[in-house]
Amino acid sequence: MTGKAYLVGAGPGRPDLITVRGLELLRRADVILYDRLIAQELLDEARPDAERIFVGKGRDCHVATQAQINALLVDRVQRGKMVVRLKGGDPLIFGQGGEEMEALAAAGLTYEVVPGVSSVNAAAAYAAAPLTKRGVASGFAVLTGSEAPDKPGSQLEWRALAHAPTLVILMAMKNIGSICQALLEAGRCAETPALVVSWAGTRRQRTLRSTLAALPAALQHHPMPTPAIVLIGAAAAFADRLAWFEPERDAAGFAGFLPLEGEE
Repeated sequence: MTGKAYLVGAGPGRPDLITVRGLELLRRADVILYDRLIAQELLDEARPDAERIFVGKGRDCHVATQAQINALLVDRVQRGKMVVRLKGGDPLIFGQGGEEMEALAAAGLTYEVVPGVSSVNAAAAYAAAPLTKRGVASGFAVLTGSEAPDKPGSQLEWRALAHAPTLVILMAMKNIGSICQALLEAGRCAETPALVVSWAGTRRQRTLRSTLAALPAALQHHPMPTPAIVLIGAAAAFADRLAWFEPERDAAGFAGFLPLEGEE
């Protein structure tokens, strides 16, 4: 029996934002390796006899190392299993999907990547902050905030990033002070609009509006729970005027799944 791995993006946290392809594979899987931010409603869609393995990672708290996750993937596929590696957001945007593909490829195993809705664009959409806007923002850059600007050997070019029309920063809460300072020193205007979006698209969504210079102090006074995305740029200023999502009125953030073709 030939096994296969599927690296599936589950979306930004709201369960009904998984793709049709991802949901179909989840329902058929023999084994599911899932991350910390996967909604329980998604796991409930798996077969009752499917093996569920939690491999979630939090800041300074890893249930399994990436090497152990790679080994689990390889082992289960070699046993002939259909394995879904269920990841928050998109598998190839800060999701270690590339490392898992390398491990599977090195073992001569087959795999498929199923893209997911990233928190990058989901946070912007649910906070009504367009990443691009004619005459305002002609592009955007995405970076990890877990790499401090003063980190030796940093691969981020802060002088170039400071001039991107819109910046989207993931995993930034720990280093937000040094990130904002690096951008200011690189020439970004202190009054540039800044927006933090926590738990985007769910009933737990919260937003904090500030400016680049004032953002670290604002977060000290109003801490935002993670996961949180930071948006910096003129487009972030539209969030107040264009806001459409009201978390407190979103009954459950989830209306249930319809059966796929061929299911009862």
